[in-house]
Amino acid sequence: MSENAGSSLSEAMNRLWGKYLPQMEERVGTLRKAAESAANGKITAVEQRLAGADAHKLAGVLGTFGLKEGTELAREAEDLYGSTLDGDPVVATRLAAIAEQLWAMISSRN
Repeated sequence: MSENAGSSLSEAMNRLWGKYLPQMEERVGTLRKAAESAANGKITAVEQRLAGADAHKLAGVLGTFGLKEGTELAREAEDLYGSTLDGDPVVATRLAAIAEQLWAMISSRN
C-alpha cells in the first residue's frame, strides 16, 4: 500500500471514529450505570439485558478500530451480563472495572 493510500485509510478511520464516538460513549455509560446498579444489588433484568447488548456492540466496533483489548473487555462484560449476577460483589466490582477501562481506552483514543 502506498503512503498516500495509508494516509487516506487512516483519515477515513479517524472520521469513522468521530462518527461513532458518541454511540460508544453512550454504551460505556450504560455499562457504568449497570455496574453501579449491580454493586447496589438493584440491577433489573432489563438493565442487565441492555448492558449485555451494549457490551456486544462495543466488542464489535472496538475490534473494527483495532482495539483488541477493548474487544476482549467488552466480551467479558457481555458474558458477565449474560449470567445470573446474584448480587455477587466480586462480579459487580469487575463490571465496574471493565466499564472504567473501556472509558479510559475510548477517551485516550481521541
